[in-house]
Order: sequence, then structure tokens, then C-alpha cells
Amino acid sequence: MHKIHVKNKSAIESTEYFDGRFQGNRDEYLDNISGSSTLYVGNLSFFTFEEQIYELFSRAGDVRRVIMGLDRVTKTPCGFCFVEYYTRDDALNAMRYVNGTRLDDRIIRTDWDAGFKEGRQFGRGRSGGQVRDEVRVNFDVGRGGYGKEMQKQLKTPQNRTF
Repeated sequence: MHKIHVKNKSAIESTEYFDGRFQGNRDEYLDNISGSSTLYVGNLSFFTFEEQIYELFSRAGDVRRVIMGLDRVTKTPCGFCFVEYYTRDDALNAMRYVNGTRLDDRIIRTDWDAGFKEGRQFGRGRSGGQVRDEVRVNFDVGRGGYGKEMQKQLKTPQNRTF
């Protein structure tokens, strides 16, 4: 992940998230997120429902919509979403008070997003989900067990014990 520091500290302290497919330069990205009312939400359980996200994030303000991140192959949730608010102030409240809270036994993280565009709801990993879930070597029941690469290793004949 990229760490971006912004000159206008009152608008944004920093952001961990960066959309690698953003069409523009770094300054344009920072301009977009400095006025955005959209949040990226990560580290969600694959079993978290849209209604749960809406309920939690609506405590910070009026939510316009929730867009669930989906595996582009199976069309099932894959651990992230976007939350759009009507106002920047409501999104700022969510950044302050919802970021780092527990939802479905997971510590969720929120970050500013430049704004949702159709197609961004799909995972970008080779297998259709998130890239981070392909390389994860630990067992994480909330995110489908082992990562895709580890699952392949466990299935190979030389790793089987009889």
C-alpha cells in the first residue's frame, strides 16, 4: 500500500489506500479524495451483509449507498466495500469513529476513496477476489480459509500425508 501525506492536514491526515487504476496523477488523486464523501472499507468478512455495513456506517451520518466488493468470477463478497455518504462531514465522522471498529469479529479499516465508478466493485486478483487473499498464508475463516496460493500448495500431491 502507498502512504500518502497531504499538505492540507485539516482535509485529510493521511491515506493508506490508493486506487492503482486511478486515471490521473498523484495531485489529481489527492484533489479527488480531499473533497470526496466516499470511503473504501477493507478487512471485511466474506460473510458480512450489506445491511450490517449500512447499519454501522449510518451511525456516522446519512449513507447514500453501500457497494459491496465482489469476486469477479463467483459474484460473491470478497472482503471490501465502498460507502458513499451524502456529505463530506458524515464521511469524516465515519473515518473518525467507525474506522478500526469490530464488525463480524474483524477490525475493519476505512479510508478515503476518490469516488465509486462502475466496475470497481470487482476484485482484482488473478482468481477473481482480492490480491491480498491470494498471497495470504495464514488461515482466516472470515476470509475463506487459506489464501489461494496456499490452498494450491496444500492440494499438491507432494504435500499430502497418508
